[in-house]
Amino acid sequence: MLGNFTYYNPTKLYFGTQSMNGLNEELPKYGKNVLLVYGGGSIKKNGVYERIIKILQSNGKTVYEDGGVMPNPTTDKLREGIERARAARVDLILAVGGGSVCDYAKAVSVSVNCADDPWEKYFIRFEEPDCAIVPVGCVLTMVGTGSEMNGGSVITNREQNLKIGHVFGAEAFPKFSVLDPEITFTIPKYQMVSGIYDIMSHILEQYFSGTDDNTSDYVMEGLLRSLIHSAEIAVENPRDYEARSNLMWIATWALNTFVEKGKTTDWEVHMLGQAVAAYTDATHGMTLAAVSMPYYRRVLPYGLKKFARYAVNVWNVDPNGKTDEQTAREGLDRMEAWMKKIGLVMNLTDLGATPAMLDGIVKSTFVMEGGYKVLTTEEIREILRESY
Repeated sequence: MLGNFTYYNPTKLYFGTQSMNGLNEELPKYGKNVLLVYGGGSIKKNGVYERIIKILQSNGKTVYEDGGVMPNPTTDKLREGIERARAARVDLILAVGGGSVCDYAKAVSVSVNCADDPWEKYFIRFEEPDCAIVPVGCVLTMVGTGSEMNGGSVITNREQNLKIGHVFGAEAFPKFSVLDPEITFTIPKYQMVSGIYDIMSHILEQYFSGTDDNTSDYVMEGLLRSLIHSAEIAVENPRDYEARSNLMWIATWALNTFVEKGKTTDWEVHMLGQAVAAYTDATHGMTLAAVSMPYYRRVLPYGLKKFARYAVNVWNVDPNGKTDEQTAREGLDRMEAWMKKIGLVMNLTDLGATPAMLDGIVKSTFVMEGGYKVLTTEEIREILRESY
């Protein structure tokens, strides 16, 4: 383990089929006014909304609602939510949904008491909050982002064709999160599979960095093996509780800041995928899947030892009689075959990207420096071309 670090995660988790009862423990800690944030309304169809309203009311809360949070929350929606929260003088923001809803709630929470424009302050200048933050709690309905136990918030600016994430400090982490795997049973298979790859990508963005003997890499290999196994079961039977509960738990530990310790981390796949989403509004995990294989094959020679280790320890490639490069490439081939097997979208064309968008996507892609290769503009262009 190289470097020095501090590890602290203040989020309290309630996990399992009885986890909703955790709200009765948490709600009394906060004031009367609660802003209930949710997405397109699926929680009103599956009974989650009614359950939560009853719990809020039984705890004496005045409920204000902010629905309609889209999969890629926009600056316009963010400003709307800030005004709703200000008008209600909210004491708690309760996000009920997937990662986008949780991300959005955090962006609202750090903005309610700040006069600055949130986009400029947090997503362009990357400043930290300097005002009182409204506490956030989450009830997770979709698995993937890990937003239930971290400070990440990703917002899209439609006018500027930019999708940018800001990772806030521990003060902006959800104070508590409710994780009931059964709630995730009703989401469409496409969204489930997208979330599965988002989990995998989070792990790989941290795994493919550094050359030291890092304990975090061993942890991530175990998470990846569990993910691959449980994903195949869930795709065949989306109501398999054990598989879905495993996926939910892996998603949380993939991005709650634990496995990044001692790592430089990469995140270039996310920069590519987010640039695509800024132009297409495509589902996050699918944009990552579409660009991953061209990216990893491009940077493989620069991190060859780690890619070979990945092939052996995650994909069970037999290295005997093979060079490291042959082993590494076989590992990526097995990964690609698995991605197709579970139903991921493997090209940008199917996500709505057109050749006319290419220059804009290239321009919108941030270049990261923590992975095995710092990409040039031309390399970004070539990777995206190969992703079409």
